[in-house]
Amino acid sequence: MKLTTVTNVSVDGVMQGLGLADEDRRGGFTRGGWALPLVDEETTARLGEVYGRAEGFLFGRVTYEIFAASWGAMADPEDNPVGAPLHARPKYVVSKTLTDPGWARTTVLSGDPAAAVRQLRERTPGEVQVHGSGQLVRRLAAEGLIDEMILLIHPVIVGQGTRLFPADGPDGALDLLESRVTPGGVAFQVYRPAGRPRYATEVPDRPS
Repeated sequence: MKLTTVTNVSVDGVMQGLGLADEDRRGGFTRGGWALPLVDEETTARLGEVYGRAEGFLFGRVTYEIFAASWGAMADPEDNPVGAPLHARPKYVVSKTLTDPGWARTTVLSGDPAAAVRQLRERTPGEVQVHGSGQLVRRLAAEGLIDEMILLIHPVIVGQGTRLFPADGPDGALDLLESRVTPGGVAFQVYRPAGRPRYATEVPDRPS
């Protein structure tokens, strides 16, 4: 199994409340809806390609409930490049409190997230994608369980809200596999985790 994370972030790293103004007001967040005005046709098409290749989806509790209330409530998802795979393919949600997910083809993973992902690797072919789900992504990154990381960097500074990575956390090097910028300025960056970063220990010689 290949585990891919897909995250929309602002230039200052915010991932909270990208969709609608009232999508996620945790922590007094008041600047929701910052990403949608920047989504152009190429961004939509590219996201459709990413969703379409997934064999399954893994979510944290908050992101799952946001997706279930929007994509899960679509009347005719079959014609939508994002809605169709979300409805048709297995979904897994990490939660210790959710008992009745409601959305068809959803399995609740109530145990340790890292252990659950390791078990999924043993029995799931193809690619499983994590969309949003910041707390889960941070845990999986710390455990070295992410195979590929897709960042959609939107040309906006939100200035408040939850960032993808905390101010103090584990470090990691990344290999850039692909980079593309849409006409609207959304940068698609595809990375592969590459172990620990290298740190300079002395100032390099400069030409005289």
